[in-house]
Amino acid sequence: MDKNGKIYLAGHKGLAGSAILNNLLSKGYTNIVCKTHDELDLTDQQAVAAFFEKEKPEYVILAAAKVGGIAANNTYRADFIYENLQIQNNVIHQSYLHKVKKLLFLGSTCIYPKNAPQPMKEKYLLTSELEYTNEPYAIAKIAGIKMCESYNIQYGTNFISVMPTNLYGPNDNFDLETSHVLPALLRKIHEAKVNNVSKVEIWGSGEPRREFLYSEDMADACIFLMENIDFKDMYDKNAKEIRNTHINLGTGKDISIRELAYLIKDITGYQGEFYFNADKEDGTMVKLTDSSKLHALGWKHTIELKKGIETAYERYVNNVR
Repeated sequence: MDKNGKIYLAGHKGLAGSAILNNLLSKGYTNIVCKTHDELDLTDQQAVAAFFEKEKPEYVILAAAKVGGIAANNTYRADFIYENLQIQNNVIHQSYLHKVKKLLFLGSTCIYPKNAPQPMKEKYLLTSELEYTNEPYAIAKIAGIKMCESYNIQYGTNFISVMPTNLYGPNDNFDLETSHVLPALLRKIHEAKVNNVSKVEIWGSGEPRREFLYSEDMADACIFLMENIDFKDMYDKNAKEIRNTHINLGTGKDISIRELAYLIKDITGYQGEFYFNADKEDGTMVKLTDSSKLHALGWKHTIELKKGIETAYERYVNNVR
């Protein structure tokens, strides 16, 4: 990317987007356009078209999305598929119409089948059925991948897709109804400590295993790819069909929810006990990302889980009101 080129970063207030913004600024990119939801509703086709016509960005990073944990995904199924499809359709299509030099689309590793072989390789996409609880969100993100691939194939655009594993870090969502598992556990265990609650309920059996990537590492991977990798680098030139050109972003390491809870207990200093409510949904039992494609391109994470949670907890405590 040209350091002086105009970059439109969609979703700069969120966990992923804010980390990407900080990374861009730290690397000397200053011509960055950001809009809040109140300033630009990305589900509004006409508003998005007018924005692109006015700003004419050269690069686009699409980190805006409606996101949440198991409860939110399963409860607001229509909202998750509608809003994410609208956002993607509008931003990707306008990027094509306005000849954006390069676009980065962020999805999620929930795109993979519920019973995908582990660790999950990019080629496992669409090989069997999805996890039911987040199916609408996953289908929207799969559509985003296929939009990028299809526009590249038909129109010669340079749109790339990345699928981060579970993220955590600065500007995380700690709302217990809509947050992901790590920030939810961090908040619940912290509040139990502060209020001297002797037992914390944790949804599910505690047996599912999850992989976590610190948001600042994710952001560094995204900018590395924007600077060094194009769509033409992401598929076999001799292949008859161009598929699965997206890139997994992960650490290649996972931890059970039970182990995660006890790790957070140690970090927070909570002295109580846990009750694992097996009547609640577990979701997919194992979700480990194969990031060998990313590693082969020259990038690997630097922040390990314990250090990342310690940093996240310190920031959370300092911002608790």
